[in-house]
Amino acid sequence: MGRRTLFPLLCLLVSTLSCDEARSPASTELAPVSVAPPSHSVTAPSELDPAVASAIAYFRSKRSGLTEAEIQRVALATVREARRHHLDPRLVMAVIHIESRGNAFARSPVGAIGLMQVMPATGEELAANLELPWPGPPALFDPILNVRLGTAYLKQLEKRFGSTKTALAAYNAGPGRIDRRLRRGAAPPAGYSDSVLAAYATQRTRHGREAVPVSYRH
Repeated sequence: MGRRTLFPLLCLLVSTLSCDEARSPASTELAPVSVAPPSHSVTAPSELDPAVASAIAYFRSKRSGLTEAEIQRVALATVREARRHHLDPRLVMAVIHIESRGNAFARSPVGAIGLMQVMPATGEELAANLELPWPGPPALFDPILNVRLGTAYLKQLEKRFGSTKTALAAYNAGPGRIDRRLRRGAAPPAGYSDSVLAAYATQRTRHGREAVPVSYRH
């Protein structure tokens, strides 16, 4: 066999060995592997519960300070906690909107923190009641803990006063002040509760209704 014939065959042999090496297990082990947990994946809203999808859309539209993966987890937590306490998730979202405009790192001049603007003393008491760890006020910047505590507090007030509207007034002004007004025969202040209920009505119009009744009685 002449050199002109042998050289192309050698080239072909080298090329074949190179391809086999590229397909070897050793090469596969060097390939980058994603280690992100499944909860970090981005799920199309059309695949979700409508209430979760609407919560995701809300947080995406705001300067929430959250990543996309965090938005999805917080939206799921908001709907889960609302339903745990037999509240309409859209009502909880309305409270979030009025309290913080969806900003997970909001802080008020009086010291209320996070999405649902929970006061540290209230957060500590609620955490103890729910047997949750309480490392201190900065924990309220955790949006999932904030929603969990805020939603439990709203339900606690609703049970205490027997009315969503009065519970909202107490959420804003404090239950002690509302108790004193009611003992005097005065109606609770309506400004805050009316704002939340208007935001709630908008949520219901845009995204349909939850099968959870909301009482408007004083």
